[in-house]
Amino acid sequence: MTEPLYIAFLWHMHQPFYKDPVQGEYILPWTYLHAVKDYYDMPALVDSVPGARVTFNLVPSLLEQLLDYAAGEAADPFLCRARLDSADLSEEDRLFIIENFFSANKQRMIEPNRRYLELYSLAGHGTPGAGREALRRLGDQEIMDLQVWFYLAWTGEAARRRFPAFNELIRKGKHYSATDKDLLFRTQRELIAEIIPLYQRLQREGKVELSVSPYFHPILPLLCDTRSAKVALPKAALPKLPFRHPEDARSQVARALESFEKLFGFRPQGMWPSEGAVSDEALAIMAKQGVRWSASDEWVLSRTLPAGLGREHEALYHPYSLIQDGRDTALFFRDHTLSDLIGFTYSQWETGRAVADLVGRLKGIRQRCRSSRVVSIVMDGENAWEYFQDNGHPFLARLYGALTRTPGLQLATFSEVLGLLPERRSLSHVHPGSWINADYAIWVGHPEKNLGWDLLAKARQAALENNPEVASVLAGGDSHDPVASLICKSLYAAQGSDWFWWYGDDHFSAHAGSFDLLFRSHLMNVYRLLGLEVPDELNEPVKKLLPAGFVREPSGFITPSISGVADDYFVWLAAGLYDLTKLSSAMHASENLLQSFFYGFDAFYFYFRIDGVQSLEKLLRQGDHLSLEISHGSTLRLELGAQGSEAELLVKEGENWRKTGIFSQYRIGTIAEARLPLTSLEIVSGDRLLCQLVLSRAGQEAGRWPADMPLLLTYAGAGLGAANWEI
Repeated sequence: MTEPLYIAFLWHMHQPFYKDPVQGEYILPWTYLHAVKDYYDMPALVDSVPGARVTFNLVPSLLEQLLDYAAGEAADPFLCRARLDSADLSEEDRLFIIENFFSANKQRMIEPNRRYLELYSLAGHGTPGAGREALRRLGDQEIMDLQVWFYLAWTGEAARRRFPAFNELIRKGKHYSATDKDLLFRTQRELIAEIIPLYQRLQREGKVELSVSPYFHPILPLLCDTRSAKVALPKAALPKLPFRHPEDARSQVARALESFEKLFGFRPQGMWPSEGAVSDEALAIMAKQGVRWSASDEWVLSRTLPAGLGREHEALYHPYSLIQDGRDTALFFRDHTLSDLIGFTYSQWETGRAVADLVGRLKGIRQRCRSSRVVSIVMDGENAWEYFQDNGHPFLARLYGALTRTPGLQLATFSEVLGLLPERRSLSHVHPGSWINADYAIWVGHPEKNLGWDLLAKARQAALENNPEVASVLAGGDSHDPVASLICKSLYAAQGSDWFWWYGDDHFSAHAGSFDLLFRSHLMNVYRLLGLEVPDELNEPVKKLLPAGFVREPSGFITPSISGVADDYFVWLAAGLYDLTKLSSAMHASENLLQSFFYGFDAFYFYFRIDGVQSLEKLLRQGDHLSLEISHGSTLRLELGAQGSEAELLVKEGENWRKTGIFSQYRIGTIAEARLPLTSLEIVSGDRLLCQLVLSRAGQEAGRWPADMPLLLTYAGAGLGAANWEI
């Protein structure tokens, strides 16, 4: 075999549009923080490894925000408070800093820095509600140090190597002055100003390819027609007001290409559709705008091919052609497993082992698939690295280096692959789906998500009826009316995928309320610009308040492997979920140990998963037990030891626990996972179980979650799989 296997990385750089386009204010800080940690580090790392070649996908609404920060024209609530002199802060400002300036990965960003960890301890170890009590422990100097350390910890490894000021501040460690803080923010602004020029230079030098996404990162197929969700999920509930506006999809694509060309001086060849969401109609819109290649997920390919991937898994490793109306769009499909290994697994492995594992898997693909050509690895370019040592720098540097040195493997950009492999397999149609489960359920189908679409549809209709210039802009034309342009910008911003991501039961975030407010603010702007009264329904949160800790009930069958490793994000996506950080423990000292609790079932087993605030292997000591107490008629107990793989189920009789002879498979690693035979629980469809988690140390109870009312677990039975997303 003489032909190499091409390895095409695509790092997707994206943040939602945190800026109110009318007020010009930024609501959340994540664009700034990822700029100093990731948006510079990632291209700088490629530049440092000879022979490395990757594709960076840049979302225009992100680039717009980076330009604002680089020009000093952006300010968010975090940055504003960080710049204030600690002695001049109000009590509420100090409380905001204490409650928000530990928003960083504890293992990788707080613990390695002695002073930051000391401040974390003084502030109450992140315990909910500890902020006001910590006010008396943190004086002006501690607040000043916290203002500095939050932004220092978010500064990337390559950035520290490029700008000596960052390492000088790290070496100082504590007792920072106003001069030190000014140096930090001045240097970070210099760093942000270098980000876009760095991507430009690497593109000119052929080290990277730059591609783009639709301007405000919408789910294009849903803009074209929300009814397309029915293909993958026939029983999904849809918004009351059908949304079918392919002209909005065309505008999002056209404006992305135009803004990209204006900024970089050339038109990109490729477009990563937001969330890998594709459909025939969306891809046709992209093709008509001159997009040469696009990409999605292997699950979409499996649903597209008549027989799926099946035994012919090598079908994944070919470029494809989708021909519509004489236009040819090249399609790549990401290797789901390899992408997720980087995103969710390798961060907890030793660097050499992780690199060897990935390179070995790629060599295995080349050996097994004799006609294989290209492996596409596509994932977020920013979110994974805070879980890696030194922001992922050692892992990525060694990985790029290993791939450039391994015979038979060759790094290439997507456009390079098309030039090297002109032969492509043909498709006449593509399954309408995304990179999550090959459907659109994350963005439509839940009452909260559907309400969001209805609010968007109403605002769009109001704009058309009350400003004659809006129709021209929405159709892709220009307008000399700046108000009409701002109205459309607010509408387009509200179409971003992130708002719908946080609605519903799929995901949870401490900032979900802020995302909700941002979405509604974009729509409120439409009415205000029209001179209309804002509808009352926009003043009501879409995101509903839930019982403490509750996130969602199970939405489908799950069958996870019991490995103790969170190696597949999607396996637990349909599970029920509680956020344990929102619940108090019976023991104050244990409140900050556990983070989340998942549960679900298939036709044979009930599954449980417990996540700690860091790896449970590190939290649990020799002799510790993490137990599940489940009540359904009788009370059952499952004790999971720090080492072991099987535990006997106990039943409570009076004050004692009796062995049942029923065994559960479990594993404790970075997380704890366990499964119980359904027969051992003696439950039927519709039953509810009560559950508490107990930590025992040296035979004594050291913590119990929750402290008062147990968690309520629902069992929907065999019908859940068939009724998935039928709301």
